[in-house]
Amino acid sequence: MFTISQLQQFSGVKAHTIRMWEQRYNALQPNRSEGNTRYYDSTQLRRLLNIVSLMDTDYKVSELCAMDDKKMFTILEKQHKDYLSKFEAHDYFITQLIAAGMIFDETHFEKIFSNCLLCFGMNQTYINIIYPMLNRIGLMWLTDTISPNYEHFISSMVKQKFFAAIDALPPAKYPNDTWLLFLPENEFHEIGLLFSNYTIRQAGRKVIYLGANLPLDSLINAVKQISPNHLFFFCGHNNSLENSQLYLNTLRKSFSNIKIHIAGDERLISKLSFDKKVDWISSIDDLRNQLC
Repeated sequence: MFTISQLQQFSGVKAHTIRMWEQRYNALQPNRSEGNTRYYDSTQLRRLLNIVSLMDTDYKVSELCAMDDKKMFTILEKQHKDYLSKFEAHDYFITQLIAAGMIFDETHFEKIFSNCLLCFGMNQTYINIIYPMLNRIGLMWLTDTISPNYEHFISSMVKQKFFAAIDALPPAKYPNDTWLLFLPENEFHEIGLLFSNYTIRQAGRKVIYLGANLPLDSLINAVKQISPNHLFFFCGHNNSLENSQLYLNTLRKSFSNIKIHIAGDERLISKLSFDKKVDWISSIDDLRNQLC
């Protein structure tokens, strides 16, 4: 069950706008608890996320809100096919990895992943296989064609591979250039952060990896003890613009002498206000340029 404030957090759509869409277009149909409190189930959350996903298309908000789920799924699947056509050379590996995940076949998953590494190396495997695969799984969830347990299994397998690759790297060549990597509180999708960890370590820098869901007070304590040169974190789409801006402002004020690097949801980050103390890492090349 989700409250309307949680829907706002996950979708980036303000609560009063969600209510307006309900009243004008019957976009969502909230349920009522025994205490008469409004709440939304996962189907309603998925529907809202689908509406948001299609707002950049030629459809008006009023049309999307009035659209039934079946038609919305069809439009999303077409977008999905258009996206896949750009990656035909890698589609076999993506499909095989998802297929292995759908039957929890760890052996086949590891075999396919190892073949990817042999063919492309870790960097290109992430860019051309893992990242598109995660996008496809996310779209499959939005169109109700995959259960979260398969997504968790596949993500867990990918994280294991990254940890193994990171462990195989040599000690830091530049131990005085320290990067502290983390995800803010309530952010849990750390595969992008793990790849950044691999990339930064591969460049010879020292990395302190604190992982997902790090409370702000814990971050402050860690910075005091570690004294890093850089802070690097991902800003996900499951937070509002106002909260993200407040969090970034807090980091700038608390760590005025540390370079802050932010990556993640382009649509959200592009709307944030920040100065030269903050560096927006919008691509792998941006990160590598910072490491030159």
